[in-house]
Amino acid sequence: MNEKTMLQRLEAGEPHIANDADLDEKSDAALDLANAYNSTTMRQEPLQREILNTLLGHIGKTSRIRPPLYVDFGSKITIGEKVFINFNFVALDVAPITIGDHVLIGPNVQLLTPTHPIDPATRKQGWESAEPITIKDNVWLGGGAIVCPGVTIGENTVVGAGAVVTKDLPANVVAAGNPAKVIREITDDDRQ
Repeated sequence: MNEKTMLQRLEAGEPHIANDADLDEKSDAALDLANAYNSTTMRQEPLQREILNTLLGHIGKTSRIRPPLYVDFGSKITIGEKVFINFNFVALDVAPITIGDHVLIGPNVQLLTPTHPIDPATRKQGWESAEPITIKDNVWLGGGAIVCPGVTIGENTVVGAGAVVTKDLPANVVAAGNPAKVIREITDDDRQ
């Protein structure tokens, strides 16, 4: 029986050596596309769309990302319709990142799927894993928010600027802080 390559392990969501030559090649190709995208302006929308359609797993036709954008692979990122992502978006997609429809993402937001071993010897060998991130419909992530591996944020939820989201957040709440905690539910007064 053949052992899996690191690329096969990555694609299967299994632990893998992060600095493997095949993974480096895949990541370098994504970095080249991201750099090409980052050298565009919003006035070059057809070119931007062409690059994003090549780089990302999927992006809705009505969604926009302001450059610069930084990814590990890009191919594991799925973005729905009417999403707006502001400057300096970091999406480390070692595991899938799913962003729903009508999501607003402020500047300097980071979605981080990679995890590394606590054991120093294993970490020194270059092993890493990853856990997917899911951002449901109509979420607003304030500027500088960080979403950690394995987190799901429920629909309509607002995450305050600078929050560090380490655990799942339910739908229809406002959360803030480090680590992010639910401050309150979204009420009918908020809908006025």
